[in-house]
Amino acid sequence: MIWIEFALTGIFAGFLAGYLGIGGGLVLVPALSWIFSRDPATAGVAVQMAVATSLATMLFSSLSSVLSHHRHGAILWPVVRLLLPGLLVGALVGAVIADRISSASLGNVFGIFALLIGLQLLRGSVQARSRPLPGKLPASGIGFAIGSVSSLLGIGGGSMTVPWLLWHGQQTRNAIATAAACGYPIAVAGTLGFILLGENNSGTITLGYVNLQALLGVAVFSVLGAPLGVAAIHRSRPLLARRVFALFLLVVALKMLLP
Repeated sequence: MIWIEFALTGIFAGFLAGYLGIGGGLVLVPALSWIFSRDPATAGVAVQMAVATSLATMLFSSLSSVLSHHRHGAILWPVVRLLLPGLLVGALVGAVIADRISSASLGNVFGIFALLIGLQLLRGSVQARSRPLPGKLPASGIGFAIGSVSSLLGIGGGSMTVPWLLWHGQQTRNAIATAAACGYPIAVAGTLGFILLGENNSGTITLGYVNLQALLGVAVFSVLGAPLGVAAIHRSRPLLARRVFALFLLVVALKMLLP
């Protein structure tokens, strides 16, 4: 039964990774937290394990999404290189913070973030502006902020990167594709941090905080879902999906925040 749960979660998260450029973590973290919290052996670190496993899964789902966007010529690689140093350092810092707070506190932080993103999506997409991109130092600071929050919450950072790129005059499809590309270094550095910081005291098969059984089950099906999402975003307007997903996030936020 648990493998069916991993499969369904993976397909949905992978699709959203390609369709909305969010990396899938906003689906994976609450779903995996719920699954891990049902096992007494992992309940105490359920959210940390969910965050770490979510990032590790993105090593596969984000790669599939990035390759698909690259084939469409939609990724702004100079922007990715501009943000890269900050993304890497921030992702490592986010993992350290997640390791040092309780699972309940981390769940509350995720709930608040899901609430804010859900409200943002309900308001509609950010309109493109003509502001120029910042220089290397300010961009590294932006990358650090995106990387640290993303690693702390187990997400790809698209919910922050996409609005930032739109604010600086980039087209929606380019912003989504570039956000997906930025999510991969976050996944690499964040996963490494959680592997080094976690200890296996749960009796389950883990690598640090990364649950290998969940990683295998979710990763296989998220890779299948990501190209479907990419194909959908290049053929349709994602406004309806954004609003449905926003309502989903509000439900998730209430679930994470309320006892």
